Amino acid sequence: MLKIAAEKFFHLIHGNRLIYNTCWEDPRIDRQLLQLGAESKIVVITSAGCNVLDYLLDDPEEIHAVDMNYRQNALLELKMAMVAVRDFKDLFAMFGGGGCDHYQEIYRSVRERLSPPAQNFWDRKITYFSGRGWRRSFYWRGAAGDFAWVFRLLVLGKCKNGQTVVNALLDSETLEAQTYYYQPLEKKLWNKTVSWLIRQPWCMALVGVPQPQIDLLNRTHPEGLGGFVQEKLRKVMTETPIRDNYFWRVYLNGSYTPECCPNYLKAENFEKLKSNIPKVKLHSRTITDFLTNHPGSYTHFILLDHQDWLAWHNPQDLEEEWHYIFQNSRPGTKILMRSVGLHVDFLPRQVTSRLRFFPDQTTPLHHQDRVGTYGSLHLAEVQ
Repeated sequence: MLKIAAEKFFHLIHGNRLIYNTCWEDPRIDRQLLQLGAESKIVVITSAGCNVLDYLLDDPEEIHAVDMNYRQNALLELKMAMVAVRDFKDLFAMFGGGGCDHYQEIYRSVRERLSPPAQNFWDRKITYFSGRGWRRSFYWRGAAGDFAWVFRLLVLGKCKNGQTVVNALLDSETLEAQTYYYQPLEKKLWNKTVSWLIRQPWCMALVGVPQPQIDLLNRTHPEGLGGFVQEKLRKVMTETPIRDNYFWRVYLNGSYTPECCPNYLKAENFEKLKSNIPKVKLHSRTITDFLTNHPGSYTHFILLDHQDWLAWHNPQDLEEEWHYIFQNSRPGTKILMRSVGLHVDFLPRQVTSRLRFFPDQTTPLHHQDRVGTYGSLHLAEVQ
C-alpha cells in the first residue's frame, strides 16, 4: 500500500508542477561523448533546458526538446525568448542571480514570443523571479527547488557559521581544502532527521526519483538509498574539483557566479546562442508520441535517466519507445543514458542486441561527473 501511495504522489507532483529548475546532468561530459556537429539532429528530454542550450554551442543542425511536462518546455521557452530579444545582462540577472527587481518588465517584453501554454504558466509563476521572500531565488522554487531549499536549511542550521563554511567549500582550490570544509558539514548533516527524510518516497519524488528507482537502489547498494546518497555526496564534495561545480553551487547559494555557471550564462557564448535559437523546436509529449508524429533520421538521442524507471513502471511503453527510436535512427546513431543503477539490465535483450556500448569511454568520464548522483552513464551506438 505504501508503494502504491508513493507512486500516486510521484505522479501527482510530476503532473502538476515544474520539477526541474536546472538540469542535473553534466553537459561537459555529454559533449565529449556525443561529438556533436553541423549534421547533428538531436532528440533530447528537455528537463530545465540548460543542456539544450549548451548543445547549441556545437552548432548542430537541429535540436528537438521533448518533455511530457509542458512546464519544463515553458521554462526553456522563457530562456530562449530572453536570449532572442533581451541583452545578456538581463538573462544573467534572471537565470544567473535567480531573480531581479525588474522581472515583470522583462517578462512583459518577451511574453508574446511564448506559446499559449507557456504564457499561461508564467502569467501565474513569474513571481518565482521576484528575488524576495524567504525563498528569494528561482532555484528554490518548483519541486526540486523545494528540496534544495530544505537541504540548504539543514546544512546551514546544523553547522555553526554554516554559510561561511559553505562558501569556503565552494571556493576551495584543492581537494584537500574541500575535504577539510566538507567533513564538519557531513558530520552535522547526516543525522537521524536527514536519514529519515532521504528514505521517504514523497521527499525523493520532489527531485524526480520514483519508487522503482528507490527500490533499485535499496536492492543494489549495501546501505540502501540513504547510503547511496551519502556516498555520492561525499565523492562529489571531496574527490571532484568544486570551483566550477555550478550544479551544487546554485542549490546551496541560490545563484551562480559569472565564473561558475552553465555555458548558456557565459557572456562569450551569448551571440552564438542568439543566432542558433531557431534550431530548437519544443514538443510537450512523450518520446514515442514525438517520433510517431515527427519521423526522421536522427543522429543523437539523449534520454537522461527515464529508461530505468520506465522499465519498472511500464515495460510495454519502454519496448514501444525503443521500437520508434530504432525506426528513426540509422547505423551509428548515438544514444546517451544515465541510471541510478550500475548496469543497463533494465533494457530488454532485443534492445541491447542492437546496440554497441562504450564503457571504456563512459567509465572514466563518469568519475569526472560534477553532479555525482547517478550510478552509471551509458553511451551506445545503433548497429
